[in-house]
Amino acid sequence: MKKRALISVSDKTGLLEFAAGLTEHGYEIVSTGGTYELLRPLGALNISEVTDFPEILDGRVKTLHPVIHGGILAVRDNPEHMRTLACHKISTIDMVVVNLYPFKETIKKPDVTEAEAIENIDIGGPSMLRSAAKNHAYIAVVVDHADYASILAELADGEITLETKKLLAAKAFRHTAAYDALIADYLTKEPYPEKLTLTYEIKQPLRYGENPHQNAALYADPIETPSIIGAKQLHGKELSYNNIADADVTLTMVQEFDSPAAVAVKHQNPCGVGIGGTITEAYLRAYEADPVSIFGGIIALNREVDKSCAEKLNEIFVELIIAPAFSQGALEILTKKKNLRLLQIDMNKASAAKQRISAVSGGLLIQERDNASFDTASLTFPTERKPTEAELKTARFAWTCVKYVKSNGILIARDDMTVGIGPGQTNRVGAAKIALGDAGERARGAVLASDAFFPMPDTVEEAAKAGITVIIQPGGSVKDKDSIDACNKHNIAMIFTGVRHFKH
Repeated sequence: MKKRALISVSDKTGLLEFAAGLTEHGYEIVSTGGTYELLRPLGALNISEVTDFPEILDGRVKTLHPVIHGGILAVRDNPEHMRTLACHKISTIDMVVVNLYPFKETIKKPDVTEAEAIENIDIGGPSMLRSAAKNHAYIAVVVDHADYASILAELADGEITLETKKLLAAKAFRHTAAYDALIADYLTKEPYPEKLTLTYEIKQPLRYGENPHQNAALYADPIETPSIIGAKQLHGKELSYNNIADADVTLTMVQEFDSPAAVAVKHQNPCGVGIGGTITEAYLRAYEADPVSIFGGIIALNREVDKSCAEKLNEIFVELIIAPAFSQGALEILTKKKNLRLLQIDMNKASAAKQRISAVSGGLLIQERDNASFDTASLTFPTERKPTEAELKTARFAWTCVKYVKSNGILIARDDMTVGIGPGQTNRVGAAKIALGDAGERARGAVLASDAFFPMPDTVEEAAKAGITVIIQPGGSVKDKDSIDACNKHNIAMIFTGVRHFKH
């Protein structure tokens, strides 16, 4: 008795060869629409010949029929099921090969209409896949052309094993779940709906996670927007878990600046930031900010890396350099280091994630990305001394940078560069001491930025000892007056932004 395969696919990659292989192994093929036209030379049956019912509603209804689903869902070991099939002259279906209408590809089009998107929501396909996956004890369900060769190989050895059918069924359910998640996401307008449906596609397995004993993989948003994940790697070995995590922060941070800028990051904290008239000048400032910590770090630049900049970059060891372009002269210099990774990305199109998602035991924390930028209209100046225009410009730079420093975070800036950064401390004065210690004499006349308010005036006192002349912070502490009084005592100008930048 011939076995029957129902085949209806949108992606026809490798299909003709696969279907030919199935017919060689004794399968009768039933098909629909464009798939039928492709497979008709192999003797495929049109689904209407099987159901004795025409496709209707412009093809919206063709597989939603008892003859189809009865043939898929019947339990072969159940006598009553088999008698029912015989009574209604329904043949069993032994393989379902289906992939779905191209909903993802449709909504990625820049000019797609909602009507076009909805028309590309598959109904019959997911129904057949779920039916077949449920009844996988008897049916092989195939959603991925990558599985065609291994299935034919198993058939050449006899039968498709139950183990393989279970694996294929799980893949089918993942396929339909991801498909439905994309549709739900497209139609959902609420920022935090009652159910969250996320779907990501494997980009690549990674050698390991943060440490060699941790397994890891990289998954990408299926509706890819330009990001660090989609950057073009021009040189170097495969990116690691830590490379990707650091690179994402570095890219997002360098995009904050309009003028030529360079950002160096280590362990997701900036260790040097510089801006300048040229990209080489910006890089040298980022390097001079902390020549020790930049070693082994990741650097992003928002202008093309030219030969001059490449010569300076080549003087130290870094893991990765990100830029919108590299000149031929720069590539000739930098590609001599076999382990140096070079990533190219169009920074005018690259976008940071709209939400930040963190795993916690038993769930997820989700928040809107911190998009708050320096807003001069919301600034207040509570101290007797006010910042000069030059100091205000430096304060803006410092405030932009401190947003990326893990809390408690303090950052010192002057002359278009960072000179001291104190990240991730359990108290603010501790972070200040680290930043001021790194800055040393460069703290004199510099600006100190704090990611959150001062609960005590002790940070002001440390800043005054080091020669800081301007402090920028959110304000809002019940003890703000104490900090203001300390600033007035030491002739320091203080700026309140009204915005906090906690980063955990």
